[in-house]
Amino acid sequence: MQYKLKTLAVAIGLATASISSYAAPQEPGVVVSVEGTKVTAFWNPVIGATEYTLFYAPYPALTPIGSTPMAGETDITVDLPVGASYAVAIKAKDPSGESNYSNVEFFNVKAPNSADANASISDIISSTATNVVLASYNDFATKSKELTDALLTFKFAPTDENLRKVQFAWRDTRRPWEQTESFLFGPVDTQGIDPAMDSWPVNRTDLDAVLNSNNKLDIPFVTALADTLHGFHTVEYLIFGANNDKKAADITDREMEYLVSATSLLHTHINTLADAWRPTSGNFVKEFSTAGKGSATYPSETAALQELINGMIVIVDEVGNGKISKPYSESNHELVESQFSFNSLLDFENNIRGVENIYLGRYLQHDGPGLNDLVRRNNAELDTQIRQKIDTAINAIQAIPFPFRDSIKDPQGRLLIKTAIDKVVELQTLLESQLLPNIKFAK
Repeated sequence: MQYKLKTLAVAIGLATASISSYAAPQEPGVVVSVEGTKVTAFWNPVIGATEYTLFYAPYPALTPIGSTPMAGETDITVDLPVGASYAVAIKAKDPSGESNYSNVEFFNVKAPNSADANASISDIISSTATNVVLASYNDFATKSKELTDALLTFKFAPTDENLRKVQFAWRDTRRPWEQTESFLFGPVDTQGIDPAMDSWPVNRTDLDAVLNSNNKLDIPFVTALADTLHGFHTVEYLIFGANNDKKAADITDREMEYLVSATSLLHTHINTLADAWRPTSGNFVKEFSTAGKGSATYPSETAALQELINGMIVIVDEVGNGKISKPYSESNHELVESQFSFNSLLDFENNIRGVENIYLGRYLQHDGPGLNDLVRRNNAELDTQIRQKIDTAINAIQAIPFPFRDSIKDPQGRLLIKTAIDKVVELQTLLESQLLPNIKFAK
């Protein structure tokens, strides 16, 4: 749903708001992306929350502080004037009270680059590699470091409050990863990094056996285990529990030992991935950017464009025909990815937002020419259709009652899940039937 606001911002004092005596529900995590003069803020749904409030104030003045009720919405899109500079934060509310403030996100609206509309295919490929892929991986690495730091703090001060911070950091790290699944090519594929980080389901039987063994649960030992015994979901299971009700006192010494090693290993994988693209290291960003101009992997610009579009299609197919439809069709919550954290719906949404990132050529506040510029000058109607299908798919996913693992067994929830599947499949069909076949003729 879109709202029109004159300003968006929040006082910087919110950034240091104490969470030592937090109220229910948990605070959300907010993210802001900017495309030209269009600003989108979106945040994760919070367990039990019935409504959200957006707080805003201009930056750097940080006054006056304004607010607007968001009801049950978890995103907002506004058009703002060039030069606008703000910060935003969110609070969640349930019958027991209000949460603390979310993280504070700052942004500014820059003048659109008129050259984007006429950018060459080479410029679009290079910009996408830098402003979407590399920017996403850099953010991913930053978030994983924050997760590692939060876990170490929890290790030495194992309180419920610090466990909440670890859980928050896990979700925060999950977001950029899910968005990068729209481009699972290059080093993430060739170096086997994807399965090492994100294999599912967790092998709980073998995990329990390892925890009950006498093995030293250090990084070399955990690294040698099967992919289903480390990565995102093993960490998720250990910090959230099977029913998202884990308390600090529930985590044993052996689990803590395992968590430290598994989280450190996850961070290593993420850094390896980011380094593989960084110009100062593996420099795959150059390999992709020079498609058709000396790249050993991409002999033509068309090959690079097709790689981007196929990546979009693959993840849309996985969301519609796998991540959502399989647990839905079998009515089996054990098939639900990210079920322990109740993060499944946000995973699905971020997968589609990742498709949007590639299409628009932007990630958060990194913006440049994208596929949309190429499509629009060749077929403006198709550009409009793709944007609409992306928005419709995201809205349909957001309409599914939270958490997803309960909705697959609820009659009303199942109706909304079926609608979401249909909308995601419609997006996939459009990308396959219209975008992919026509891109080789684009100029």
